[in-house]
Amino acid sequence: MLVRPLRPDDRAWKRATLERTWGSSSVARLGELVDAADLPGFVAVDGQDAVGLLTYAERSDGIEVVTIEASVTRRGAGRALMDAVFERGAGVGAPRVWLVTTSDNEGAIAFYGACRMTRAEVVAGGVAVSRRVKPSIPAEVGPDELVFERSIG
Repeated sequence: MLVRPLRPDDRAWKRATLERTWGSSSVARLGELVDAADLPGFVAVDGQDAVGLLTYAERSDGIEVVTIEASVTRRGAGRALMDAVFERGAGVGAPRVWLVTTSDNEGAIAFYGACRMTRAEVVAGGVAVSRRVKPSIPAEVGPDELVFERSIG
């Protein structure tokens, strides 16, 4: 599995992947809407096929993983993408890498634990707040948002 930074020629694929995975290129978390199409990121490539996408935002409190998606499971794409963002965080001196998921996303919770991330915060009722800025969040999602983090320094 090869992971490389996104390039300008990945733009159409990136947007299509975000729209397929999230319903649009906009992602809601912590009551804020973020357009992931404008963010830097990484692509996981298996042979000639792009099989995973991670977008991130460099913030004052660390690097936030805004989206992560692997079209193949249990082949290392997700882990390779996370390793790339941890390396990016170390390279820019970020204090941590963090992200938000929902309390019902058991697969993601287990995956982030396997990536040595810890649950830093539970935002009770967070999905309802995020749904205000992105009403298309499915009704069955939620109810809480979970912040996971991994210290870099």
